[in-house]
Amino acid sequence: MSPLRRTLIAAALCTSFAAPFAHAADAPIVIMVGGINKIIYLPAKLTEALGYFKDAGLNVELQSQPAGVDAENQLIAGAVQGVVGFYDHTIDLQSKGKEIQAIAVFCKVPGEVELVSTKAAAAGFKSMADAKGGKTLGVTGLGSSTDFLTRYLADRAGVASKEYSLLPVGAGNTFIAAMKQDRIQAGMTTEPTVSQMLKTGDAQVLVDLRTEADTVKALGGLYPAASLYVQNTWAESHKVEAAKLAQAFARTMKYIQTHSAEEIAEKVPRDYYGNDKELYVQALKASLPMFTADAKMPAGGPETVLKVLATYKPLVKSKNIDLSKTWTNAYLAAATK
Repeated sequence: MSPLRRTLIAAALCTSFAAPFAHAADAPIVIMVGGINKIIYLPAKLTEALGYFKDAGLNVELQSQPAGVDAENQLIAGAVQGVVGFYDHTIDLQSKGKEIQAIAVFCKVPGEVELVSTKAAAAGFKSMADAKGGKTLGVTGLGSSTDFLTRYLADRAGVASKEYSLLPVGAGNTFIAAMKQDRIQAGMTTEPTVSQMLKTGDAQVLVDLRTEADTVKALGGLYPAASLYVQNTWAESHKVEAAKLAQAFARTMKYIQTHSAEEIAEKVPRDYYGNDKELYVQALKASLPMFTADAKMPAGGPETVLKVLATYKPLVKSKNIDLSKTWTNAYLAAATK
């Protein structure tokens, strides 16, 4: 085989292997959301509905994945360019050698609630300490942020991991079904599922992480949660796009701060609230205080998240985590210039 032919074949092979990870200039920026109809992730669909992606000259495609851990796997595989999920994944992934950073932060607190079924509460399940004795606790997925937080709350209440079990039950209807069928006695979920279960009387609040005060009490500080995170290498090689995304989301956070729950509800698809728009608005009102006003990382937040993860994740505890690589406000600053 001639040297020229070998060179051409080698070039073709390189191109074919690189293709799945390439991102053509005219291709959409794909963002996967860990449950697109969850109120904690509302900024994703709201930004699209308000036209802010288009205003920034971006072609964004939103996809939904029930659990954040599945979304992060898609990001690592290069199948998507961004994820709207919990910031804590950036720290967890760095401990595994992956560099991911949040470039826009939506929530200062998790917005999660540990619910206990009314049946279990009547039988004496009144606090996380009562998870002892083989109780089953629901999470969206193993390795998800609900998994992280549930383990920490149990540990802080003095309950060893061997004294309870975790069951991945997703969110929304699958979570509700699991609790009604007593497959889980308690579980962590978000709005509007929380308000729905409280309204029907099927559950009670065990731990509330929707407000700053309650989050500080339960976790020891603010816990930045819902955010847009991307691979550090992608942001570095797509600085213009990263800045435009940050700008679009910052506009949305300002919109949320300056509009009522009723006005915001008018912008979301009808299937977000079904036949009970009033309940959705109620859930939204309860959630508005958790959102940031400018998409910036709240001071001290990353340190709290690191403390929580290091409590029960040996790999995080043993690694010298560089928090500066897990988030940045730089693209927000670039976007406003």
